[in-house]
Amino acid sequence: MASESSNPGGQSEVVTRFAPSPTGFLHIGGARTALFNWLFARHHGGRTLLRIEDTDRKRSTQEAIDAIIEGLDWLGLDYDAPPLFQSDRAERHAEVAWALLNAGHAYKCFATPEELEAMREEQRANKKPLRYDGRWRDRDPAEAPEGTPFTIRLKTPNEGETTIHDRVQDVVTVKNDEIDDYIILRADGTPTYMLAVVVDDHDMGVTHVIRGDDHLNNAFRQLPIIRAMNAIEGNWPDPVYAHIPLIHGSDGAKLSKRHGALGVEAYRDEFGILPEALFNYLLRLGWGHGDREEITKQEAVELFDLDGVGKSPSRFDIKKLENLNGHYLREADDARLAALVAARIGETADLALLEKAMPVLKVRAKNLNEVAEGAAFLFAKRPLEMTEKAAQLLDGDGRTILRKICDRLAGENDWTSEALEATTKALAEEQGLGLGKLAQPMRAALTGTTTSPGIFDVLVLLGRDEALARLDAQAA
Repeated sequence: MASESSNPGGQSEVVTRFAPSPTGFLHIGGARTALFNWLFARHHGGRTLLRIEDTDRKRSTQEAIDAIIEGLDWLGLDYDAPPLFQSDRAERHAEVAWALLNAGHAYKCFATPEELEAMREEQRANKKPLRYDGRWRDRDPAEAPEGTPFTIRLKTPNEGETTIHDRVQDVVTVKNDEIDDYIILRADGTPTYMLAVVVDDHDMGVTHVIRGDDHLNNAFRQLPIIRAMNAIEGNWPDPVYAHIPLIHGSDGAKLSKRHGALGVEAYRDEFGILPEALFNYLLRLGWGHGDREEITKQEAVELFDLDGVGKSPSRFDIKKLENLNGHYLREADDARLAALVAARIGETADLALLEKAMPVLKVRAKNLNEVAEGAAFLFAKRPLEMTEKAAQLLDGDGRTILRKICDRLAGENDWTSEALEATTKALAEEQGLGLGKLAQPMRAALTGTTTSPGIFDVLVLLGRDEALARLDAQAA
């Protein structure tokens, strides 16, 4: 007879959790899982919790813990309790293992590592699935010599099947005999991942387990613990499961570093992405609401539910992220952007000048690095370093044209973009030249490059004295 997971009985408040392992930074897939958990809880007026699964003491690092917490904070994901560290709860996990043992839902296994390896070799030779054969499931522990080390294995159901009504994957059924009696407590008394996760979820009151679909098989291994403990104590309800498809690269292959599978801090520090842009982009990776692309944090809380999560893997595209980031750059407060860009420029940056320049600097930029590059001319020292293309614009008639421009602008007392444009256009007409013939050498002389904000905005931002000095330095 099939058994099913259902809504937690007697649980009126939604509680979700994000449970990263601190063996590396907060990668893009983990960040999306954290976001979906956070949004689901906020949408339903519930709580969302953070658990650091640091039981792998050799690979877990404080640096990774700090990076995960900092990355979540940068994305704007707050939690309703201090982080719970799984390594602090080993005694509680062992307590549950012994409760399962004493109630007959688990048993002592005295098989040695050598015996287990021989068992696996035989299974490989016979092309059978590699799984524990239950050799100590029904044996009397007294058969083992006194003092022999043992593990505690869960006595999983070996008949019938288990069905999960997953909120994303729909109905998923697995035959119970496909799941072996796995270890829940090692010979040294430490708990395994499967046991620790179940106990912590229960003790934290988690009602909805939202995680990547690479954990779907784990749900069928974890449910027997939950149901056995419910039979022993009661009030161990099945959680609601929602297993989210993984993120693939833009080419459909498994996401890797070449696709952009980096830590969240890399998007902030190396790519110059704003947190609200990454928040929005991750939201739309596998979840949708009509054709909406740009969704604010508040709108996301109002709109998000698991019904909008698709079954197919989503594709990560750094170009789409940067395009979305460009939208948020244009919407961002200029003083805030000035501070972020100043940090990229260094000590030479002038915050007040950057804030004044931001409306023209951010117009076409897709990331903070491009804004910083576009602002570099403001703080350059004379003589300006010229790019190769900029230097070419000053060859031939370029410097002669610059001299005429410099002399004409020197007589301009109304140093506004409108007045400067009118004066320059008048000069172009007198010389029988298009405005571009004047603007190109001007841009080279003023910025040292061939790309910049509008040339008259550049003149205004540099100020009369500095602009004329730069033009004069390059004029014939």
